[in-house]
Amino acid sequence: MEPRAGVSKQDIREQIWDYMEARNLADFPRPVHHRIPNFKGASRAAEHFPRLQAFKMARTIKVNPDAPQKNARFFVLNSKKTLLVPTPRLRTGLFNKITPPPGATKDILRKCATSQGVRNYSTPVGLDSRVLVDLVVVGSVAVSEKGWRIGKGEGYADLEYAMMVSMGAVSQGTPVVTIVHDCQVVDIPETLLEDHDLTVDYILTPTRVITTGCERPKPTGIVWSKISCEMMGKMPVLRSLRCREEQAGKDVTLRDTHQGLPRARAALSTVRSPRELPSLESGSWQGDDVPSSTVYIGNLPRDARVSELKRALSARGAAPSRLTWQGPQRGAFLHYRDPAEAWQAISRLQGFCLGANTVRVALARHQGASGLAGGRTGEPHPDP
Repeated sequence: MEPRAGVSKQDIREQIWDYMEARNLADFPRPVHHRIPNFKGASRAAEHFPRLQAFKMARTIKVNPDAPQKNARFFVLNSKKTLLVPTPRLRTGLFNKITPPPGATKDILRKCATSQGVRNYSTPVGLDSRVLVDLVVVGSVAVSEKGWRIGKGEGYADLEYAMMVSMGAVSQGTPVVTIVHDCQVVDIPETLLEDHDLTVDYILTPTRVITTGCERPKPTGIVWSKISCEMMGKMPVLRSLRCREEQAGKDVTLRDTHQGLPRARAALSTVRSPRELPSLESGSWQGDDVPSSTVYIGNLPRDARVSELKRALSARGAAPSRLTWQGPQRGAFLHYRDPAEAWQAISRLQGFCLGANTVRVALARHQGASGLAGGRTGEPHPDP
C-alpha cells in the first residue's frame, strides 16, 4: 500500500487505519483509528527482536506501553534485562521500571509485560537516577524503509525521546526499533518531517527485518517552542526538566508565550468591569477601582528571598514595577503597569520554578472591600 501524492501526515494515518480496518488486520482494541494499531501478527513480528545484535548488547531497554509491543516487553524481561516503560501520557513521570517478583515464571513474566502488569510491577524512575538506555522501542502508525516515522499524532514518542536526551539517557547512537504490520511500511515524503520527529533504525514486521541505515539526525533535546502551557500543566516531569534547562542557561520559551499580549488585549476588549476579568483565583485584591494589573504567585520555597525572586522574574522578562512580599504565605503580588502587561507576565511565567518548587501563577482575583472582613481597601490578600 502506497500513500497518495501530496498527502499530509494525517492523510497517511487515516489511509493506514482505514486499510487495516477494511481488511480485518487488527486485533483488540478496535477500531484502530487514533491508536498505535494492535495488528494481527504482532507476536510473530516481535520474535525478530531478541535476534537483533542491538538487543543482545543492550542491558536497559525502553519499550512503549502499547499492545503490539507486549511480546517485545516479555523478551526483555525473559532475557533478564532492565525494562523501562513510559508512564501513560507522561502524567506522573517519564519512566517506570518493571520489576517481576523473585522466581517469576514465564507466565508471570508475560503478565508483567501486559498493561496490567506494568501497573502492578512497576516503580517510578526519577530524573536523578542517571539511567542509561541502550535500546529504544517505539510504536508507529506508518514508517518508511528509510526510517521516517509517523505516530498517532499526539507526539508522545517524539517527546519521550527528547526528554531522554535532555536527561542524558540516550544519545545519537542509541538504536531505535519499531514493530509494525507489513502494510504500515510505506513511502513517506521527507518534506513531512520536522526536526523534532524521531526516526528509526530497525523495522520489524511479521515477514521482515528492515535495517533502515537512517542518517537523519534524531532530536537533540526538547524543542520548548513546540511545548504549550497546557502540556506543561499536565506533565510535572516536563516542568522539572524545564527548570533544569533554564538554570543551565537554555532558551525555554514556550510555544504560546508570545501569544500572551494579544490574548490579553482580546480578553480586555470584552471586559466591562474588574469582576469580569478571567482569574485562576490564586490571589485576591480588595478595592473595586483597582485595575487588574496584579499577578499572584504562590508555592514559593520556604527559604525564598525577595532578591532571589526579583532576579528570577527579571531573567524571564517578567519583572514587575512593584512587588508585595507575602513571605509567611509563601507568595507574592506582582504589580504591573497595565492588565496587558500582567497577562504577558502570566504567560512568561508558565512552568516557572524557584529552587525546587514549581510556582503557581495567576491573575489576582478582584473583590470589593466588603468581600474580606477586616481588610483595608487596596491591600492584597492571598486566597486561604
